[in-house]
Amino acid sequence: MFTTHFWHQYDLYRQKVILFVVFMYIFIAGLSHNSLAQKYEYKRLYDEFYDDKTVHFGFLFGFGTSRFNVYHSKNFGSTSATDSAVTIVSPGNFAFQVGGLVNFKLNDRFDFKTGMNIALYGRQVDYRFNSSPNFPAQLRESTWLEIPLLLKYKSQRRGNARMFVDAGFKIGIEANVRKNAASTRKLDTKTGDLSLEYGVGFEQFFKYFKFTPELRFSHGLTNMFISPTNNNPYARDIQRLSSHTVTLYLMFE
Repeated sequence: MFTTHFWHQYDLYRQKVILFVVFMYIFIAGLSHNSLAQKYEYKRLYDEFYDDKTVHFGFLFGFGTSRFNVYHSKNFGSTSATDSAVTIVSPGNFAFQVGGLVNFKLNDRFDFKTGMNIALYGRQVDYRFNSSPNFPAQLRESTWLEIPLLLKYKSQRRGNARMFVDAGFKIGIEANVRKNAASTRKLDTKTGDLSLEYGVGFEQFFKYFKFTPELRFSHGLTNMFISPTNNNPYARDIQRLSSHTVTLYLMFE
């Protein structure tokens, strides 16, 4: 009964492991490069007056996985309902982001990061009913405009590299035109979201730019679920949907 749920969880876990391995490879490669440079008596510092500037601009690409956190209604699994869902899960699907960023220096240790991103999400909900084992999945593909508001704490610069952590919130607005939940039998969600975000990364300075990979986690605080007015099998056993995204960002300044 829970085989489908198991494989969805396994697929999501595998995607997170791949993102983590890629991030760690980039991180270790950066440290190795920095360690080799320290063996020489002279080490060139790239953009050594970088921190003297208050504002920096750049762009980014993001590759990750996104899904819904599904919270079931009190009727889920009810034995009195013959057509109640057996499983409702949301597998992780590929997500892509591109956008611009602005970094404001607050002091020697803290920065404020913001910008605007265009994100492509394909969040999916899979169903399995007693009466219909092959009930069709509901896929919501949408384009979002997102504005992160993050506070960054950075370590002391060591040569041409340094670590950082950041945390804050992200405002998201869906650019797609959504269908009216009252006139469709399919799952419908809200067009706005507020997320809690946190991440870890490192900055590598080069001659003409700064390269910053970061692994960031995003947890939606908004209930995106829209309760339909009709007897909708896609939404009958759902009480709450919130977004969850894990992204590997590649930033250039």
